[in-house]
Order: sequence, then C-alpha cells, then structure tokens
Amino acid sequence: MMKTIRIKNEHDIEQLEDTVLILGYFDGLHQGHKALFQKAQEIAQAQNLKIALLTFPESPKLTFVRYNPELLLHLASPEDRQAQLEALGVDLLYLIDFTTDFAQQSPREFVERYLRCLRAKVVVAGFDYHFGKGRAGVYQLQQFFTGQVVVVDEVQLDGQKISSTRIRNCLREGNIAEANLLLGHPLSTRGIVVHGDARGRTIGFPTANLAPLDRVILPADGVYVVDVEHKGKRYRGMASVGKNMTFNGTELRFEANIFDFSQDIYGDTIRIFWLDKIRDMVKFDDIDSLCRQLHEDENVARNWSK
Repeated sequence: MMKTIRIKNEHDIEQLEDTVLILGYFDGLHQGHKALFQKAQEIAQAQNLKIALLTFPESPKLTFVRYNPELLLHLASPEDRQAQLEALGVDLLYLIDFTTDFAQQSPREFVERYLRCLRAKVVVAGFDYHFGKGRAGVYQLQQFFTGQVVVVDEVQLDGQKISSTRIRNCLREGNIAEANLLLGHPLSTRGIVVHGDARGRTIGFPTANLAPLDRVILPADGVYVVDVEHKGKRYRGMASVGKNMTFNGTELRFEANIFDFSQDIYGDTIRIFWLDKIRDMVKFDDIDSLCRQLHEDENVARNWSK
C-alpha cells in the first residue's frame, strides 16, 4: 500500500530504504507520464528498490506566473491522482509545496538535500524535467548526483508530444475523445446532486443537476456522451455543460440525464465519466425543437461505443 507523506522541507524526510526516485509534477497521469512509472517499476524490481515520488500538490506555475483561476484546476482530483499513483507502483509519495524558497535552491542544493535524504540510488525523470534555481535541465542532474539518472524520452500520439497542456487544449475545444486517448482513461468529475429548475422532468428528460466537488477541469460547453457512476453501479447517460440558452439561462450549469434510472438522489455524490462530444450548446426556438434534439442526442449516447 502506498504511503503518502506531506513534508515542509528535507528535514521532515525519514526514508529508511533505498529508492528509485521519480521527479516531476504529474497532472492527470497521462500516457507520457506512465512511461516513467513503467521504467521505475523495471528498475525497482531489478535492483530491489522502493519506488518513491517527490512531487507537488499544486502546479509549480503558481509560483512563477500571473494568477489565473485555471491554474488551480487539475486533470484529476488529489484522491484520484493518489489512487492512480498507487496503481502505477509508487510505494512512497512525498508531497511538498512548490514555494519561492523551494524554487530558489541551487541545483546542487536540491540534489544534496532531497535526493540524499530520499536515499535515491536511481533517479527517473522525463526529458523535459527542470530543477533548481535557473531551471537546470534533466541531463545536468548527473553533475551533482552520484547515482544513476534515467531520462525517459518524449511519448507521442499522431506525431505530437503527449502533455498536460495538449490535453487541456483538447478539453477547451470540447475534444474529449482525444483528451481521453492522451490520458489513457476517461476524464471524470465528481459532483453532488443538487436542486435545479426541474425543467427537464417536465419535458421527459429529468436531469441530475451537479455541483462539482473537485477542482477538476470541465470540458468546453456542449452535450456529451457519459457514463454515470452511482453507488458503485454505472449507467449510460448524456451530460451538458454551459448556460441553458433556450431558457435564457445566465449561469453555468452542469447536469446529467441518466438513462434507465428513476431514483431521487439529491445530496448523493455521483461520478461522470466523459466519453465523447455529441454537439455544441444551441438555443432552440421552442420546446418541441429542443425535445426532438434531445431524443437524437439520447440515441447517439445509447449507441456510442469506443
């Protein structure tokens, strides 16, 4: 079972066993990230080492750039990220805040303080990893670290680098299918079922109105094919994100129509697995036009497959 340790600095580290240490900030754990963890697993098995990860709960960009609320949004909740890390073989997860003090360490200080205390015998990092004041490149690790440095090359899909930035751009465009390919799993969002306007029920499409629970980025406005998980059981459905333009809505709404489901579940937490986009949000001239489109959307969602 993975152990999670929050530290303020190197003095909080009490590492008793030698490790293969993974370095980097892993948001969403996409297919490129997974290559690092697979390499670490191979090394750990061959050399009988524990797998340790030193990373950050929030994006290091918060320390360097003008604040933008999107910087606090993740591709996976902290709980989901930790579950994914455990599944990828991590034994010891060290979390430290990326502060100005942390960023001001020289490359040598970072290696001597953290890699030594973490008892790293091998370090695994991506080709674009940087560390220390001045953002030293990954290949400079070897100048200060006496152990083995393993650099994992770029992983591509369709000739382009797989990255968190590329995934976020896909989500901004509503291209959830490509985002999921890059991630290697469907993006998911948890929400509490809350009361809305109850219009869907009156037109034959009752929806669960959702208040997002986690700081997980939502796809662009539109209607999507989704799977909905409630109390461990999955249902097919369709979900919408955006303002209810037909009814002159002004607030962002996030709601899901769950197929073959009739329970009242206010206050329950459900999880939405985003599978594919059906269409953009559209303002309809009347309720009949909206209902016809919703029937078409349902047909697409029910018949969707990978």
